[in-house]
Formats: sequence, structure tokens, C-alpha cells
Amino acid sequence: MAARRISRRALLVALAVAGATAFPAGAQGPAPGNGYTMPTLAFDDPAVQRRLGALYASALRSVSGANTIGADRSVYDRAGLLAYPPGTVVRAGGGYPAPQRWTRDAAVNTWSGVSLLAPAVARNTLWSVVDRARDGLVVQQDNQWWDQIVWVLAAHHHYLVTGDRDFLTQACDTSTHTLAARRAQHFNASFGLFEGPGFMNDGISGYPSPPASSSVHSSFVLDHPQAAKLMCLSTNCLYYGAQSALAAMSEALGRPVEAASLRSDAERLRTAIDRHLWRADTGTYGYLVHGEGPLAGRLDTSQEGAGLALAVLLGVADADRAARVVDSTHWQPYGIVNVWPHFPRFDDRRPGRHNVMVWPMVHGLYGQAAADAGRTGPFALAVDTLAGLITTSGGFYEVYNSVTGAVDGGWQGGGSGHADHFVSQPDQTWSATAYLRLVHDGLFGLTFTDDSLRLRPCLPSSWGPVRLRGLPYRDMTLDVTLSGSGSRVRSSTVDGRAGEPVVAADGRGHRTIEVVLTE
Repeated sequence: MAARRISRRALLVALAVAGATAFPAGAQGPAPGNGYTMPTLAFDDPAVQRRLGALYASALRSVSGANTIGADRSVYDRAGLLAYPPGTVVRAGGGYPAPQRWTRDAAVNTWSGVSLLAPAVARNTLWSVVDRARDGLVVQQDNQWWDQIVWVLAAHHHYLVTGDRDFLTQACDTSTHTLAARRAQHFNASFGLFEGPGFMNDGISGYPSPPASSSVHSSFVLDHPQAAKLMCLSTNCLYYGAQSALAAMSEALGRPVEAASLRSDAERLRTAIDRHLWRADTGTYGYLVHGEGPLAGRLDTSQEGAGLALAVLLGVADADRAARVVDSTHWQPYGIVNVWPHFPRFDDRRPGRHNVMVWPMVHGLYGQAAADAGRTGPFALAVDTLAGLITTSGGFYEVYNSVTGAVDGGWQGGGSGHADHFVSQPDQTWSATAYLRLVHDGLFGLTFTDDSLRLRPCLPSSWGPVRLRGLPYRDMTLDVTLSGSGSRVRSSTVDGRAGEPVVAADGRGHRTIEVVLTE
């Protein structure tokens, strides 16, 4: 496909025209009884509704329709925990060969919306990447070990959303075994950091040289020398979040000793991230610390989009640092990229697949981080930019060119050959759930705890009033209305009574929440 440069003005015009009929490829309607609840999003402003509201419905259809598939027991039920019915799981996307038993995709998609919209499907999806080992349940032990730990965060989130105590018990044990395996094999005691490539970067295009080696003709990161010993921002933020999440799960199960130990481990890791990766001179975090080779101990100061987002979302960065990170992050014309700037072997003409390219999942995480930091401007830009990419391309694709906005898979090795160029796959589930995350967790600020749901909205100017109707939460259905603008609550009512925008988890039936925001 030839890259076509799209001006920002043209993009917004295209959105206004196409928004009401944007149905991504493969986004079939949900089958009756498939376990999904389908809320509706409605902006009072017709232009905003065409631009943003219609796309929410398309994202729901993409996830619940084409990307929810039957789960072959012999492939997906190695832990013996899948439920039939529904007998379904959420796949990674439409362009990959089946089966897709991938930990990172399963965890990210449940965390980014499926646990809320279809708890039984999400539960199956989480168990589909878990095995039974000699000493109990463990996330599948494959050669991308750095992917395993995000499962802990998704599992804890699933419990907070659903209140499923049976799931909690098994998930806590699974997380304990998984984290223990990773600490035993990949914790660098000298630095106090975990080793392994970055969260989103399983391709060598996402790394400088070294570890990238021109003598290795493979796109897989671990085939390159010294790559296994890297200590990356995103991966260590995930370990911090996983230790904190497992501590919370242990507390919920009445295991205070285990919880206290995990919290201590998490705090030590946070201190190590601060010591080795925080850049006080620029107000942001570096990308990675080299673990061995000629650059051992040296910080690479590239910007890692997922790492910065996770530092904010998981509490590695305090409120002051979170604001500094969001305010100092470099944006490409079409969004937040995996790693910026280009490594020398890439450029705008041949961008690295995991370098200066927009993966909607990473961009969505960053957009939520901006909302969490109370930055309505960057949040609005994140939502509008992602909506533009999806609507203009006609689908939820895997990756986009950050300069032109075109669907583009990027290059892996920096060469000019056709074989070095990758395809951007269609019907990418985590591109659809990235948009759901921006709406649920960013715009409406859905924040789950053991015993309640609190709203911490971030409403950009001119977007309100906006309503999310039919939102499922445990044994309730919520209708939520936001008005005003900003990220501070000026007033709120629950079922007509003034108070905090909080709903207790043990409620029943239909609930109405109205929140007025101010800057």
C-alpha cells in the first residue's frame, strides 16, 4: 500500500462525514446470548457524536462479534477452568493464524474492557493462557516471559470489576507461582530491576544497536545478543503493578503476611526504577538500562510510549511526576509511538515496526494516562487522533504510520527488501479495546475497588453533555451523564441524591449517576 499523507484538517472532515457509518472490517454484530452487554454512548453535540460516539458502537461490535470465538478445549482449556457455556474466548485479531493462545493479548483485552462487558468471556480468556504445573496453576511459560506478568494486573482488575471470589482464589495462586518463577529467573539483584525486553517490543526494530545486530537475520528480539538482559521501563512498571495487585489480592483473601512482603518488594522496585530510569533533567523516564555488553549499566534515553503510560497508570510516578511526564512527551503527527526517536537504521521513509509507529493499544494507554493526570488537552488529542486513524482506515488495524496516518506494518531490520516490511493486520482486538479503554477509563474515569465503583471523569471542553447508558457493573445497570468540562468534580448525584460519584458494589438494579465537571 502506498503511504498517503493526510492533513489533520482533512482527517477531521473525513471523521465528520464517515463517523456515523464507520463499521470496521469484520465487525459483525454480536450473536444473541453471547455474554456481552452493549452500552450506548451519546454526545449531545451531533458533530462529536458522529466523530466519537458511533465509533464506540463499532468497537463493541468488533470485540463481541468477529473477535469472540469458540474455544477448542484441547487448545484453550489446559488449566481445566473454562466455562461451557459460554465456551468462548477473545482472540488477538483477524489476521493471525489460529490458535492464538497469547498471554499479552488475552490480558490486555480483558483489562481494557471485556471483564466489564462480558465477565464470563473475560474469565475464559484469562484462563485460556494458564497451565497446570506440578505445584499448581501458572501463566503459560513460553519464551516471551516478560508478557506473563501483565496477566496478574488483568486478573486483579477482573476481580475488582466482578467480585468473583472463586476466581480471586485461583488467580491469586496463579499469580504467586508466575511471579515467583519470574523473580527466580529474571530479577537482577545488582540493579534491583527485572530483566527482559519491553512490554510491546518483541521485535528487534524496537531497540537500539546494541542489542540489535546486523549479523543476526531475525526479527525476534531474543535472537539478538544481550537482548535478554535489558531492563526496560514498561516491563518494570508492570512488575511493580503486578506486585501491588498481588498484594491486594492477598489482602482480600486474608493473607496479610504475604501482602506486606509483596508491598515491600513493590516499593523497592519503585525505588530502583526511580534510581536507574528517572531523568530529573528532562522530567521523564528513560527507556532501558543495558544489562551486559559494552553498554552495560548505561541508560538509553529514548522515549517509550507504553513505559511512560504505565508509569503514570500504575503509580510508579507520583502526581507531580505524572504531570511532568504527560506534559513533556513527544507526539508524532498521528499519535504516541512505541519508541521515539528513530534509531539510526530507520527513518520516516522506512520506519521501524516497533520504533516510530503508532500501535493503538499503546496510544490508548497513554491517553488514559493523560486523563488520570487530569490533562484534558492531551486526553482529547489522544481520543480524536485514534478515532481519526480508525475511521479513515475503515477498521481497527494493528499499527499505523505515525507521519502519514496510513495503515502500515513498518520495517523490522532496517533493510529495503520486501521481506523486511510487515503487514498491519486487520481486526486487531486490542485496537478496539484501546478505544473502549479511552471511553470507560479515560472519559468516564471508571475506577474499581473491592467494594465500590468511583468515577474520576476527564471531560474535554465542548464534549459534554455525554451519556453512557446501560453500563453493567456487578448486579447493576448504570446510566451515567457528564456535563461541564475538566477533571475536577464540581457536583454529582447518585439516583438524585447529592454526594460523591461512587456506587457501592453490593447495589442492585438500575442506578443513575450525574456528574458536573470543572477545570
